[in-house]
Parts: sequence; structure tokens; C-alpha cells
Amino acid sequence: MLPQDGGSRPKSRHSERRLKGTMPYTFLDDIATADVAFEATGGNLEELFKEASEATLATMIEEPDSVKPRTERWIELENPELDLLLFDLLQELIFYKDAEQLLLRVIQIEVHGGGCGFSLRALARGEKLDPDRHQQCADVKAVTLHDFIVEKTLRGWRSLVILDV
Repeated sequence: MLPQDGGSRPKSRHSERRLKGTMPYTFLDDIATADVAFEATGGNLEELFKEASEATLATMIEEPDSVKPRTERWIELENPELDLLLFDLLQELIFYKDAEQLLLRVIQIEVHGGGCGFSLRALARGEKLDPDRHQQCADVKAVTLHDFIVEKTLRGWRSLVILDV
């Protein structure tokens, strides 16, 4: 709710959280009011996809580092569009959280493609959601296509993602 004096809206709990070290993603409070928005960056596509995955996990739980690599899943996806390939990867991670209560971190990833389409192969490791160790922030329901961006920059790659919570 906005203050009556015309001030800015309150910050979300995500904007106050800082993980150890530098984050190659930033939560954006001014983009979506009922959802969570973030910008992820990477020097290459693999870094970008990995960091966007990490930001999605950080939206779900307070401490992504608390997720232990007890099980693994190989994720293989194809899409004619690069931005939709990232969209599909993030949706896949949300699917595992909902269907199997499995929190996953992307450990390795390869992104291939160009003019005829794109593909990825990723190794994700994680474990079942444990309420005693994984303090939940938000129940991420889906990635939205609203303002979804993947673009090349002078420093590498950038994405803007809005998660429906």
C-alpha cells in the first residue's frame, strides 16, 4: 500500500536481502507490484541462464546455499527462440518444485544454437524441500512473459524476469 504522503512504496523483503559476495542478479521492486522481478546478467549465455535459475531459487527460499546436492536431474530443452529457452528452463525448475517438492540448482549448463533454434542441456542438483532447513520466501507459481527479456549487452547478456508468486 502506498503512503498517503506520496512517498515511495515499501521495499519487498527481497530488496533487503543480500547474499554473500556479489550477486549477478538484482531484485527489482519497481517493475511488478504483486509479483517478483529480477534482472540477471552473465558474461555468456551459460552464466546468464545459471544466474537466472539461481535468482528463481532465491525467490523461493531465503538461503539457496542451504540446498544440498542429494539428487540430480538432467534437463534438456529446445526452443526456436533464445528468450523462450530461458523461460522454459525457469518453468522446468518451478515444475520440479511443485510436482516433486524438489529444489534444484543448475550446476552445469550448455546452450547451443543460432538461426534454426536453440537448445540446452543442464545438470541440476538439489533436494526435497525441508521446511526445517529451507525457509520459504514466496511460492513461485510461474514465469510470466510480461516484460520478459533476454538481450546481448556490451558486457555479455542480460535478462529481465517477472515471477508470478
